[in-house]
Formats: sequence, C-alpha cells, structure tokens
Amino acid sequence: MNMSSIFNKELPRSCKYCVFGKDSLISKEVLCKKRGVTNSNDYCRHYKYDPLRRIPEKVKIADGYKPEDFSL
Repeated sequence: MNMSSIFNKELPRSCKYCVFGKDSLISKEVLCKKRGVTNSNDYCRHYKYDPLRRIPEKVKIADGYKPEDFSL
C-alpha cells in the first residue's frame, strides 16, 4: 500500500473521517465535538481529515498457490 491511497485528496468529506468525530457504540451515527450527533455521511465547515480514522479496503489475496511456493 502506498501513502497516496491513505492521504487521498479526492476522498469525499464525511464526519466518519473527521478529527472532531467519534463513532457511536449504539448506532452508525457520529458524535461530533462541534455539532453533536450527526449522520456519518454529513460534514460541516469544521471538517478536518484524520487519516487514522479511515479503515482501508481489504485486499483480496490471489488464489492458486501451491505448497512449493511456501517452501525454502
């Protein structure tokens, strides 16, 4: 994984990626320090991207490996 995939400038703004947001344990909403309880897809003028809040997509491992591929 390269750094450009983590710090993507074209990533849509969302409270779930914001520094001021915190995930709710009860629902899929975000608890915002600036606006209170919000939808995870909303954002406001205080939005500031936090790369540590983003969970990258999982990479699928290719099939077709043989036992010889793992031996020394």
